[in-house]
Amino acid sequence: MSNYTVVTGKVPKKLKEKAKQLGININKVIREALENAVKEKEDQIFLESLNDAANILSKINIKRVVQNIREDRETR
Repeated sequence: MSNYTVVTGKVPKKLKEKAKQLGININKVIREALENAVKEKEDQIFLESLNDAANILSKINIKRVVQNIREDRETR
């Protein structure tokens, strides 16, 4: 079994012919473009998650956390 699948898309016939004449590897171009688009989208999702986490963490009162930790240590 192959780890590849077929993806189809339509491009103008002249564009395909021109790419072929110029020796452009269409499969490679499509693969690289798709890999870049996926990476870009993953990065965007990661940054959104990071911003969400930053918003949540910004609501935490650090002084209160430190105080609670000190109180807990003193009770031991």
